[in-house]
Amino acid sequence: MGKFISITASPPLYVRSKLLCFSLLYFFTTLSLFLYVSLSRNQCVFRYSPFDPVQTNTFSYPSSYGEHKYALPTHRSSCSSPVFFSDYWTVLNEIQSICSDSSSSEKLRYINGNSESFGGNFSTQKRFSYFNHSDNDVEVPCGFFRDFPVSDSDRAEMEKCGLVVASAIFNDHDKIRQPVGLGVKTLETVCFYMFIDDKTLNSLFHHNVIPKNNPRDYRVGAWRIIKISKSENLYLNPAMNGVIPKYLIHRLFPNSQFSIWIDAKIQLMIDPLLLIHSMLVVPDVDMAISKHPFFVNTMEEAMATARWNKWGDVDGLRMQMETYCEHGLKPWNSHKLPYPTDVPDSALILRKHGIRSDLFSCFMFNELEAFNPRDQLAFAFVRDHINPMVKMNMFEVEVFEQIVVEYRHNLKKIKTSSYEEQEEEQKQKSLRIIQKKRRWLDYGSWSLNGSSCKSYLMEMWDDHH
Repeated sequence: MGKFISITASPPLYVRSKLLCFSLLYFFTTLSLFLYVSLSRNQCVFRYSPFDPVQTNTFSYPSSYGEHKYALPTHRSSCSSPVFFSDYWTVLNEIQSICSDSSSSEKLRYINGNSESFGGNFSTQKRFSYFNHSDNDVEVPCGFFRDFPVSDSDRAEMEKCGLVVASAIFNDHDKIRQPVGLGVKTLETVCFYMFIDDKTLNSLFHHNVIPKNNPRDYRVGAWRIIKISKSENLYLNPAMNGVIPKYLIHRLFPNSQFSIWIDAKIQLMIDPLLLIHSMLVVPDVDMAISKHPFFVNTMEEAMATARWNKWGDVDGLRMQMETYCEHGLKPWNSHKLPYPTDVPDSALILRKHGIRSDLFSCFMFNELEAFNPRDQLAFAFVRDHINPMVKMNMFEVEVFEQIVVEYRHNLKKIKTSSYEEQEEEQKQKSLRIIQKKRRWLDYGSWSLNGSSCKSYLMEMWDDHH
């Protein structure tokens, strides 16, 4: 009896070749995505649409410049975007339309004159008397009681700017970082200005970032460099000089409709037009600023400022808090307001310039001159007591981490200063030694008897401890 042998027919050659092609296509696609995600800075696959007109890097630095810098790690674990960005061309057209149709917008009137300090050094009662601004014919104090030392050519260019991104580096405290992801029309629409002092300029010369034989109109990539000449009109503290462009940006750029302030320690990763549209235009607010990643209450920030020696004059910090408590500062949970926190991370501030945001900026500057340049401490008090009230978008930390990359300050200084600058630094060091260094080690360091902050502190501690 014969045996039957079953023969299994193999697939035709053309079928096997199709399977091979699909397998190879799948393999190389997967490999490409794996390499992209592994090597990508933000670990996200589709950060931009393939139709977005993103430019390449605007400037290449010498290798020695920034060798002492380190990016701070982010805790953001997913690539899901916490904020929606509209199409670039739609945003460009809409913002250009807003800027061209702004001739009828109201402007503040400012007190002019001369004073012993740049901001006028007004008393507490005088500063607070301007908070209720019901009449636009009333002039308000807003700095510039002494001349701000910039060149005439720089000033003329600043007055032409309709939308500005600004930053500042004093005392060679940071590195100039280029914005990333700019659209092809952004540099034609947005002005980028970096304010620096002589010490920072000398460092740029030292690293050949700017040639010494360069003309006076300095540029580094996207940034136009504005050198602030050494002047008795300014403050001894470099941090306070940085507050001038940070909070009086609407006065330095009087024809600007929108502005973005960015601390030099962070790098902008999203086109500023997209940011302004999504953070200001769409929610229809005057300002946008990030929530603080750790603190909610103003007093928590004040205690941390003293404990971590961010400001040496502890008696001055205490006086500031007592002043605000006496005039109505309350913990955030006592507010009948739509704000979830009293403490911002002010490294990034977006503004739509107008009566409300300009008032807030002016009054913030006055408080910083009166006490210290730690702007988180005055923020809630000014925000909650001015009239008209500023409409504010306090966005989540996850949004902040998506739109910027944060770096450490300079860890390695370059010795390029002159004898006069060294003498000035020694004077600053002597002033810090004279200041009292007492710490608030615990809550009991506050003497509550007779303190105007007693109810504030008791409510804060009861809620959190």
